[in-house]
Amino acid sequence: MNTPNRFRSIVLVAALALLANSNCGYNKIQSQDEEVKAAWSEVLNQYKRRADLIPNLIKVVERFAKQEKDVFQGVADARSRVGSIQATPELLNDEAAFQKFIAAQGQMQGALSRLMAVAENYPELKSDRAFSDLQAQLEGTENRITVARGRYIKAVQEYNVIIRQFPSNITARIFGYVTKPNFTVENEQEISKPPEVKFEDKK
Repeated sequence: MNTPNRFRSIVLVAALALLANSNCGYNKIQSQDEEVKAAWSEVLNQYKRRADLIPNLIKVVERFAKQEKDVFQGVADARSRVGSIQATPELLNDEAAFQKFIAAQGQMQGALSRLMAVAENYPELKSDRAFSDLQAQLEGTENRITVARGRYIKAVQEYNVIIRQFPSNITARIFGYVTKPNFTVENEQEISKPPEVKFEDKK
């Protein structure tokens, strides 16, 4: 038997030995990987929910503040950037792609904050029923995003610990499982601040 074939045989035997061992962690890795995917799917659902509110929100604000064209364009551009990124499960294995997606969502958040701030200068807009309804929906969506993001962070932390611990780290290496990117302290602080959507009447 030549050296390459012998090496492959050794690796195969080692893999089978690990799988035969109930402590190899393979099933746990599989389970936690699915948890991460499910948590990420919920994050995406809530981000999409927010994006779907934007066209109607712009239309309502535009009725009262047509001159705020730069703000409207900024929101539209941010929404377009977010939509251009394919946030598939594979993105979770690509640190650069993940951070690009998170940055785009941060820009979307900033643009929405500027749009909501416009309403402060237009009393008639603040009292408009359609705007109030959209405002409430946006607030609820931001809360859901925060919850979904928290669950994703926890799922990734647990997954990353498993594939770093012995002996499951060996199993992870054999089957190609790597650590997944997570929200950093910096972007978590940035995007965890929802757009200001509550207003107080000035006296």
